[in-house]
Amino acid sequence: MSVGSNQFGAELIARLRHRREFFARQVLAAEKLSGAAVMADKMQLPKLVKTALDETRMLVLGAQILLGFELSGIFRDGFETLPMHARYLDGIALLLMIITVAFLVTPESYHQIVEVGADTGRFHRLISRMAGFSLLPFALSLGIALFITGERIFGFSAGLAAGCFFALLALGCWYGLQYLRRLQTGHKERAISARQQTVMETTPLDERITQMLTEARVVLPGVQALLGFQLASVISQSFERLPASSKTVHAASLGCIAVAVILLIAPAAYHRIVFSGQDTEEVHRFGSWLVTCATAPLALGLSGDIYVVLTEITASAMIGAFTASFTLVFLVGLWHLFPAVIRARRLRRSGRPERPR
Repeated sequence: MSVGSNQFGAELIARLRHRREFFARQVLAAEKLSGAAVMADKMQLPKLVKTALDETRMLVLGAQILLGFELSGIFRDGFETLPMHARYLDGIALLLMIITVAFLVTPESYHQIVEVGADTGRFHRLISRMAGFSLLPFALSLGIALFITGERIFGFSAGLAAGCFFALLALGCWYGLQYLRRLQTGHKERAISARQQTVMETTPLDERITQMLTEARVVLPGVQALLGFQLASVISQSFERLPASSKTVHAASLGCIAVAVILLIAPAAYHRIVFSGQDTEEVHRFGSWLVTCATAPLALGLSGDIYVVLTEITASAMIGAFTASFTLVFLVGLWHLFPAVIRARRLRRSGRPERPR
């Protein structure tokens, strides 16, 4: 009995040892596959960031049309003939469009202030979130603009139907369809993006410069359109009827927008003239500084135009000044204070001195 028991015990121990070795090999293989998957995810991050910036640029190109329409409305000869509710709605649509632009521009300043031009999973997530936030005010502003236009052509009922239809269509195409499909597909891709949130890439210099120039192109179209509408409004007959204070603020806003345009174009000129298109750290550092600085006069210019438009709509300089001040605080807070706070928190947690830019 004892000999048989010893033999059985030895066989049992051998089997357990074999299974343990088998599971150990499986775990090692799984870890290797997981490591390979993580490395593959890391290799995709720069491409994901570039694609996200390109998509943001597409949104800005669409937003600039509505922004120009809302800003130039009060300078059109037919604006005074619009009913009072349409004028107020035009002001609301303008505020919604500025919120849209504010969300779309935020990643550019965040990338340079917080990430110092590097590709990270957090930055990619921020671009996606800001683009998602911007679509709601974009759709509402589009609906209001089409209501004003439809009412002008076909009457109140038809204009209301058109505005509601296109606003709901935009919301359905931009949110509803996506969330319905989200329930059925894309689980693997979202899991990969979730794993990338803590990834920090050592981004090559050429990619950092390319992304810096892309970020300048994201902001530039809207600023150029805004400058064009501001210049055209000065020669309109409605501009002559504005009070002197509104004319002064409009001139100051025009100057701020012109400064923003100059700063946004300067990185490309610096890259081409000084270094003949060759990539250097100085190009990235100087260009990033210019792109970040350009958002300051842009915020001032947008706030000044808000003052002019709302003062004309409401016939109250106090309402215009209050709304313009709130807009300025909102834009500066989103474009500068928010990234500065995030950067300060990270530096405090890491305990490292701030890296020179």
